[in-house]
Amino acid sequence: VSGTIKLGEACKIMIDPERRAAIRRAHTATHLLQAALLRVLGEHCHQAGSLVEPDHLRFDFTHFSAVTPVETMVLPIAEAQKLGATALFGEKYGETVRVVKMGEDSLEFCGGTHLDNTAKVGPFRILSEASVASGVRRIEAYTGKEVLRQTEQMSRLLLDIAHELKTTPKELMQRAQAMVGEVKELKQRLDAMK
Repeated sequence: VSGTIKLGEACKIMIDPERRAAIRRAHTATHLLQAALLRVLGEHCHQAGSLVEPDHLRFDFTHFSAVTPVETMVLPIAEAQKLGATALFGEKYGETVRVVKMGEDSLEFCGGTHLDNTAKVGPFRILSEASVASGVRRIEAYTGKEVLRQTEQMSRLLLDIAHELKTTPKELMQRAQAMVGEVKELKQRLDAMK
């Protein structure tokens, strides 16, 4: 937070465990997302940038238009490459690298914090996918408690809209379709009267 550290000095490091757990969820979800994109869209997809925050992540990737444990290894770079580990977008690596493996789906060079099991990621919800540059796409997503908060917020909004339209959330679509039909009919009548 403040001050400086010099080589050889002792220091006390304190981590907010709740914030760290949230970051782990988002970062591990990022790796799973990349693996899913590679599998679904093809090998041409490469990470072009990312942001990992406690309850939010952003993932940029190149593109033209199962719960498994997490394993970490520190290996000589040549051995990691033989395993097929994916290097991240243009980063430089030393003679030894940390590799994060998640089942058969994800094997990447990575020095970041992760969960010990992908089951702990919890809810993961993709919010958007859009172009950010020529040939580069971006996915933004929520993880963990933020997904639950957003879900609760949307549920309240749905109830409020249903109440305003004097119906139930279950019958909201039928009510909206009926109202669209009524408006269309009224416009036709108005046009005929003009």
